[in-house]
Amino acid sequence: MREQRRLRTLALVMVSLLILGALPLYFGIRAATRDPVFNALDGLSVPAWAAVQTDDKVNGSRWCLIECRFRERTAESEKAPEETAQVYEKALAGAGWQPWKAALCPGQPVEGHYTCWKRDELTLDLWVRQPSCVEDPLRLRPTVGPTGAPATPAPGAEDQCEGALVSVKVRNAIDDDRIKPQPSTGPSFTGETPDPVFTDDPLSDLTPSPS
Repeated sequence: MREQRRLRTLALVMVSLLILGALPLYFGIRAATRDPVFNALDGLSVPAWAAVQTDDKVNGSRWCLIECRFRERTAESEKAPEETAQVYEKALAGAGWQPWKAALCPGQPVEGHYTCWKRDELTLDLWVRQPSCVEDPLRLRPTVGPTGAPATPAPGAEDQCEGALVSVKVRNAIDDDRIKPQPSTGPSFTGETPDPVFTDDPLSDLTPSPS
């Protein structure tokens, strides 16, 4: 009986050690294999209300084999785009990111707050805008009352679509076209188109021969 108790106690100790050691091992392997850029984004000091339902997407090679890695994170914010953009910009500056006045930032006109940043070998695009529910066709559809006349919206209905949508895009600087030198289109390379020269019609002096 004493030997069985000893074996049982030893088995419980071994199981406890395995459980206690498995969790740190799991999180250690996860941190080592996960993209460090996402780990850095996780470490940004933004409030919980500004990073709701985050979604990470990635493609390309982490070591720029054939194609450099492109990372994109989208998140929802519970507050307006202006306040959300302020807390993200403050967090990026506190994490060592420098504002970058790129020529194509953004590449085309967009609504909301769009800023670009640089840090070490990375570039980052931050876009904070209104939530997607603002453009929801069902929400924009006018309501009609029983008599066919436009119905009066219920109190607070206009506040059902609040918050902001956040997009963070991170590239390797060597793969960012905005850093690469752009081809010149000066006249010395393209030449100049000469002005057209108009002359008299060479057939104007000809008279028709009698038939």
